[in-house]
This record gives sequence, structure tokens and C-alpha cells, in this order.
Amino acid sequence: MTHNPVRPWRNIDRRRSRQIRVGKVRVGGDAPISVQTMTNTPTTDVAATIEQVGRCAVAGADIVRVSCPDEDSTRALRQIVAESPVPIVADIHFHYRRAIEAAEAGAACLRINPGNIGSADRVREVVRAAKDHGCSIRIGVNAGSLEKHLLEKYGEPCPAAMVESALDHMKLLQDNDFHEFKVSVKASDVFLAAAAYQSLAEATDAPIHLGITEAGGLVSGTVKSAIGLGSLLWMGIGDTIRVSLSADPVEEVKVGFEILKSLGLRHRGVTIISCPSCARQGFDVIRTVAELEDRLAHITTSMSLSIIGCVVNGPGEALLTDIGFTGGGAGKGMVYLAGRQSHTMGNDRMIDHIVELVEKKAAEIEAAAADLAAE
Repeated sequence: MTHNPVRPWRNIDRRRSRQIRVGKVRVGGDAPISVQTMTNTPTTDVAATIEQVGRCAVAGADIVRVSCPDEDSTRALRQIVAESPVPIVADIHFHYRRAIEAAEAGAACLRINPGNIGSADRVREVVRAAKDHGCSIRIGVNAGSLEKHLLEKYGEPCPAAMVESALDHMKLLQDNDFHEFKVSVKASDVFLAAAAYQSLAEATDAPIHLGITEAGGLVSGTVKSAIGLGSLLWMGIGDTIRVSLSADPVEEVKVGFEILKSLGLRHRGVTIISCPSCARQGFDVIRTVAELEDRLAHITTSMSLSIIGCVVNGPGEALLTDIGFTGGGAGKGMVYLAGRQSHTMGNDRMIDHIVELVEKKAAEIEAAAADLAAE
């Protein structure tokens, strides 16, 4: 919301972490919390993978992960990295040689699961490759693939076991004088993941990758991720996030940004505040919001828009948004600019008019930013 004052009670004190780089993207420290996703195309289908990476980047993804299950995939990775507009993380399981090949192919980061990557000697070889090729590493601990000795020690996946696994493998990297790493302790259970992340945050200053793994479909996974990631982010924990959905990766990016935007941690695109609608609505709110979301998807400039069906809450919400429309009577409503009544507009022309106002406002904000940068 570009014209709102800062309110102290809305501030989140982020945990202090050291900073690493994933290609051109800074992770940790005072860097913005980055949003990640993962492709679901066969990596060997280079054209399809590059197309999907591009769509994710347009949606706002800062980093994209690509699975490398075999040698053909790491061979394809070289071209994917070369054509990607964002840093590529190579996702490695079981075969440590794939990690070495991915580093050689230009991956910005290697995601390894310490529970299945192999012996300490093999991890050392991966570290050597990462050093040689300027890769960072994500230690990806997962409740579903903990080491056998930890399961025997604790009896089941639990926060203590997950954090112990993470710390053990962090030490292995540190003993090899490697410090360009981030760490995650993911679980599909919100309570388990949240508890593990809280303990991890107290035990290390490494940047933390947040995720509720295998969260589910678009609706259920969004809810689960919003609860789990939102609560941790509210505590100040988390430097980069991935929302794991059984859905198009673009949807993961959208949900990730909406979580960050709702907490005031990232600002990108139009935030639409809209009512659920009722018999008082002066226009079809649900259809209008759906169409505006689609037609305003190209706007990356941060701003707020209220679309309220009647005058019960409409004027009050409009006070807090850059642009607003409140339904009235006789087939028209009131347009608000910067919280103030501006003019009336017929419902039949309202959507086109709001799109024009938003695009104009975005252009003004971008022009002002460019002038400031030029001074």
C-alpha cells in the first residue's frame, strides 16, 4: 500500500542469519525473503523445462529448482542453466555423482538430502565440486528420509532428530571449510515442521529455507502452507520459501508471494482487498475480482486495490488502499483514489476503468522510482 504510514505493530523482527548467494540472488542477512518453486517437467525435455522456468520467473520466482535423477538430466541441465532468467538449483537424491555433474553444468546451488546422498567421503566430493564451480548448497533434511541411526535413536521422526541430522551435516560442510549453505527441516506435518524449524533457528545462524513438504493440492496445500510458513515467518524465521503443491509450479509462486505480502515481507503486484459478497452487493463482486486478478497479473508494481460490493465497509476499506471501488445503486459505484472519493463509474465500464487506473498508477510509481534512482 503505497500511501499508508508505517505502523509499528505490523513490524516483524527477522532472525539474524548470515548471507549466502544462490547465483545472483542473496539469501539470508538483510536480503528480501526469496520465493522458490520446482519444475515438474522431465528435465531431459529441455524445451518444456525452459518454458516452465520462464513462466515461473514471470510470476515472480526468484529461484527455480530442477530435479536431476540421472546423467541425461544433468547433461540437459547445462542448456537449461544457460537459458534460465533465474538461478537454477539442482535437486539431487541418492547419486552423489549427479551433484558433481550438476555443479559442472553451472547449477547455482545443489540441494542434497543428507539421509540419502551417501557416505561422508561422497559428501566431501560434492563439497569439492561446489567449491570449484561456485555453487552454494542446501542441506535438505526431510522427516520422511531421516538416517537410520537417528530413527533408531529417537524411535520416529521428531524435531530433535531432524535438527540433529541438520547439524551433523552442517558440521561436515564446515569441517571441509564450506560455509555457503542454507538448511531446511521439512515435514508434511505442520506441527512437526514448525517445531523443528524453531529449534533449528536457535541452533544456527545459517540461512533457513522454509517449506511444508508434500502439502497437498492447490486449496488444501495452500491452507497448510499458509499456516505453517506464515507462523514461522511471523516469528521472523525464514530466508527463502517454497510452497509445495500438487499443482502448476506457477501457482506455488503465486501462493508464496501472497503469504509474504500478507505479512508485509514482500511487495509485488496488486493486492486486492475484496468482500465475499452478499445480497447487498451492487455488482457481481466474485466475477469482477476474478477478472481483475487475471487482467492485472502483469502488474509487478506494488499497490493496493479494494473491491467492495456495498457501502457498509467499502468507504472504510478504500481509505486504506491506493484505488478502490465501492458498489452503490442505480448500476454505478464510487471510485476512490488514494483513499478519497474521486468519481462515480457505471458497473458496465468499471472493470476496464479500474484496469486503466491501475496501469496508470503503476506507470507513475515506476517513473518516480526511475527519477529517484537517477538523482
